[in-house]
Amino acid sequence: MIIGTGMDLCDMRRIEKSIERFGARFLERVFTETERTRAERRVGQARIGAYAKRWAAKEACAKALGTGFAAGVFHSCIGVGNLPSGQPVLTLTGGAATRLADMVPAGMVGHLHLSMTDDTPYALAQVMIEALPRL
Repeated sequence: MIIGTGMDLCDMRRIEKSIERFGARFLERVFTETERTRAERRVGQARIGAYAKRWAAKEACAKALGTGFAAGVFHSCIGVGNLPSGQPVLTLTGGAATRLADMVPAGMVGHLHLSMTDDTPYALAQVMIEALPRL
Protein backbone atom coordinates (compact mmCIF):
# COMPACT_ATOMS: atom_id res chain seq x y z
CA MET A 1 0.00 0.00 0.00
CA ILE A 2 1.23 3.52 -0.81
CA ILE A 3 1.60 5.59 2.38
CA GLY A 4 3.35 8.67 1.01
CA THR A 5 4.14 10.45 -2.24
CA GLY A 6 6.17 13.51 -3.08
CA MET A 7 7.45 15.28 -6.17
CA ASP A 8 9.75 18.24 -6.68
CA LEU A 9 10.80 20.31 -9.67
CA CYS A 10 14.08 22.18 -9.21
CA ASP A 11 15.51 24.97 -11.33
CA MET A 12 19.15 23.95 -11.86
CA ARG A 13 20.15 27.62 -12.11
CA ARG A 14 19.07 28.12 -8.49
CA ILE A 15 21.35 25.32 -7.31
CA GLU A 16 24.20 26.65 -9.45
CA LYS A 17 23.82 30.12 -7.88
CA SER A 18 23.80 28.63 -4.37
CA ILE A 19 26.99 26.72 -5.11
CA GLU A 20 28.63 29.86 -6.54
CA ARG A 21 27.53 31.98 -3.59
CA PHE A 22 28.07 29.61 -0.64
CA GLY A 23 30.48 27.01 -2.06
CA ALA A 24 31.55 24.18 0.23
CA ARG A 25 29.41 25.47 3.10
CA PHE A 26 26.24 24.86 1.06
CA LEU A 27 27.41 21.56 -0.40
CA GLU A 28 28.49 20.09 2.95
CA ARG A 29 25.31 21.20 4.71
CA VAL A 30 22.92 19.75 2.12
CA PHE A 31 24.67 16.83 0.42
CA THR A 32 26.28 13.70 1.82
CA GLU A 33 29.92 12.91 1.08
CA THR A 34 28.80 10.18 -1.33
CA GLU A 35 26.53 12.62 -3.18
CA ARG A 36 29.29 15.22 -3.44
CA THR A 37 31.81 12.65 -4.68
CA ARG A 38 29.42 11.45 -7.39
CA ALA A 39 28.55 14.98 -8.54
CA GLU A 40 32.17 16.18 -8.54
CA ARG A 41 33.15 13.44 -11.02
CA ARG A 42 31.14 15.40 -13.58
CA VAL A 43 31.81 18.77 -15.19
CA GLY A 44 29.69 21.72 -16.29
CA GLN A 45 25.94 21.24 -16.48
CA ALA A 46 26.24 17.52 -15.73
CA ARG A 47 27.74 18.44 -12.33
CA ILE A 48 24.98 20.96 -11.62
CA GLY A 49 22.37 18.44 -12.82
CA ALA A 50 23.70 15.80 -10.43
CA TYR A 51 23.32 18.19 -7.50
CA ALA A 52 19.93 19.50 -8.65
CA LYS A 53 18.45 16.00 -9.06
CA ARG A 54 19.57 15.10 -5.55
CA TRP A 55 18.16 18.35 -4.18
CA ALA A 56 14.83 17.56 -5.84
CA ALA A 57 14.93 13.99 -4.46
CA LYS A 58 15.47 15.27 -0.91
CA GLU A 59 12.60 17.75 -1.30
CA ALA A 60 10.30 15.07 -2.76
CA CYS A 61 11.20 12.67 0.06
CA ALA A 62 10.44 15.28 2.74
CA LYS A 63 7.03 15.77 1.11
CA ALA A 64 6.40 12.02 0.97
CA LEU A 65 7.27 11.78 4.67
CA GLY A 66 4.55 14.36 5.29
CA THR A 67 6.75 16.71 7.30
CA GLY A 68 8.67 18.82 4.85
CA PHE A 69 11.91 19.93 6.48
CA ALA A 70 10.61 19.98 10.04
CA ALA A 71 10.23 17.58 12.96
CA GLY A 72 13.87 16.50 12.75
CA VAL A 73 13.89 15.94 8.99
CA PHE A 74 16.86 17.72 7.39
CA HIS A 75 18.49 17.57 3.95
CA SER A 76 21.44 15.81 5.55
CA CYS A 77 19.14 13.00 6.86
CA ILE A 78 18.14 12.03 3.32
CA GLY A 79 20.86 10.39 1.25
CA VAL A 80 20.58 9.70 -2.46
CA GLY A 81 22.70 6.86 -3.79
CA ASN A 82 22.70 4.35 -6.58
CA LEU A 83 22.62 0.58 -6.79
CA PRO A 84 25.33 -1.09 -8.94
CA SER A 85 22.72 -1.16 -11.73
CA GLY A 86 22.47 2.64 -11.56
CA GLN A 87 18.98 2.67 -10.00
CA PRO A 88 18.69 5.60 -7.57
CA VAL A 89 17.92 4.78 -3.94
CA LEU A 90 17.22 6.74 -0.78
CA THR A 91 18.84 6.14 2.59
CA LEU A 92 17.23 7.79 5.60
CA THR A 93 18.93 8.57 8.91
CA GLY A 94 18.06 10.58 11.99
CA GLY A 95 14.68 12.28 12.04
CA ALA A 96 13.83 11.13 8.51
CA ALA A 97 14.30 7.46 9.49
CA THR A 98 12.26 8.02 12.65
CA ARG A 99 9.43 9.61 10.68
CA LEU A 100 9.40 6.73 8.19
CA ALA A 101 9.24 4.20 11.02
CA ASP A 102 6.31 6.12 12.56
CA MET A 103 4.41 6.07 9.26
CA VAL A 104 4.65 2.34 8.61
CA PRO A 105 1.77 0.25 9.99
CA ALA A 106 2.55 -2.53 12.47
CA GLY A 107 3.73 -5.76 10.84
CA MET A 108 4.90 -3.95 7.71
CA VAL A 109 8.14 -2.50 6.41
CA GLY A 110 8.62 0.76 4.51
CA HIS A 111 10.08 0.71 1.01
CA LEU A 112 11.13 3.90 -0.79
CA HIS A 113 10.88 4.30 -4.57
CA LEU A 114 12.79 7.13 -6.27
CA SER A 115 12.86 8.38 -9.84
CA MET A 116 14.96 11.36 -10.97
CA THR A 117 15.64 13.15 -14.23
CA ASP A 118 17.07 16.42 -15.48
CA ASP A 119 16.80 18.41 -18.66
CA THR A 120 18.50 21.79 -18.46
CA PRO A 121 17.37 23.97 -16.77
CA TYR A 122 15.18 21.66 -14.65
CA ALA A 123 15.60 18.60 -12.46
CA LEU A 124 12.67 16.49 -11.31
CA ALA A 125 12.31 13.80 -8.66
CA GLN A 126 9.40 11.66 -7.51
CA VAL A 127 9.30 9.57 -4.31
CA MET A 128 6.75 6.97 -3.29
CA ILE A 129 6.73 5.28 0.08
CA GLU A 130 5.20 1.81 0.09
CA ALA A 131 4.33 -0.29 3.12
CA LEU A 132 4.92 -3.98 2.44
CA PRO A 133 4.16 -7.00 4.63
CA ARG A 134 7.11 -7.99 6.81
CA LEU A 135 8.39 -11.41 5.73
